[in-house]
Amino acid sequence: MDDRILQIANHIKKLRIEKGYGSHEFFAWEHKIPRVQYWRMEKGTNFTIRTFLRILDAHEITIKEFFEEM
Repeated sequence: MDDRILQIANHIKKLRIEKGYGSHEFFAWEHKIPRVQYWRMEKGTNFTIRTFLRILDAHEITIKEFFEEM
């Protein structure tokens, strides 16, 4: 797997944990993101732009902020 994808996946997970969500399922449910789809994003196996943008919206950050924090 491409290391860049893993970096993005790990950063998504880190943001969730920093927000106080221990469970990816609860985060996904609370932000109306399909649970399995979100889990796949954290694992780096399913990246859709639409879901990625929904995750950024849930964290209230821009694309630029997301990548600057990495």
